[in-house]
Amino acid sequence: MTVITVRVMALAMAAAAAQGTARAQLPDAPEKAEFTRSFDSTVESFQPPILTEPSSTLSTPSLPCSRMRTVPASFVVNSGNLPEAPSAYAPMSRHCKFELVLRQTYSPYTFASAAFDATWAQMWAVWPQYGGGMQGWGKRLGATLADTESRRFIQNFVLASMLHEDPRYFPSDKRGLVSHAWYAATRVLVTRDDYGRNVFNQSEFLGASLTSSLQDAYYPRPDRTLGATMNRVEGSLSSDATTNILKEFTPDLKRLFHKHCPQGIQRLEARMPIPENMKP
Repeated sequence: MTVITVRVMALAMAAAAAQGTARAQLPDAPEKAEFTRSFDSTVESFQPPILTEPSSTLSTPSLPCSRMRTVPASFVVNSGNLPEAPSAYAPMSRHCKFELVLRQTYSPYTFASAAFDATWAQMWAVWPQYGGGMQGWGKRLGATLADTESRRFIQNFVLASMLHEDPRYFPSDKRGLVSHAWYAATRVLVTRDDYGRNVFNQSEFLGASLTSSLQDAYYPRPDRTLGATMNRVEGSLSSDATTNILKEFTPDLKRLFHKHCPQGIQRLEARMPIPENMKP
């Protein structure tokens, strides 16, 4: 019994000595305050990576709406005109899109064009249900104005804002008559979004479809069929393609006429308060 007790005491003393030796070999644990400072400095030094948009999707500084209604003649569609360059592309805000539609609504050209279309329709007996005389001409004028204004508001503001598309026309840098005409005509299929990228022109097709369907509310009953509505959609797209071709060649025609017009007319033109973007 005594021998066993002595052995147990010897083993206990050996274990205590070994534990003390192991503790002596470990480094001293830091104090609480020192550990807290070390942890805080580690957290502060760690900064997560900042995620940024690609340079091709960054918008340029906003410009006044008066400078964004038309695209400068010096703009060309090529790889050199990057969306992030302010001189190449300036996106239109929702406010500027609405102001563009508002100015087009009260433009004298809008009323002159509607009057011409109403006169032409009455000459060729379009919409005979409206009758003749000034009363029939007034109905045709109202229908034509409703077509134009609803199309501009729905397509150039509502849909362009919802789909983030640019309602303006961008000239090309292509050479040759056919290349210019082909580019302009295909703009009914391709447009630019608010980042300056080429995208499918959804607002064009949806605007033509919605406006043609809306016309069934005030057109004569024989023109409210599905076939007549689809014909109006096709006519709207072809009319916009023709308008784009005119926009594409208008600067060249202006320069041509300005070059050969008399000096007296040029001096008179210089004195008139014509906006810079309208001058040849």
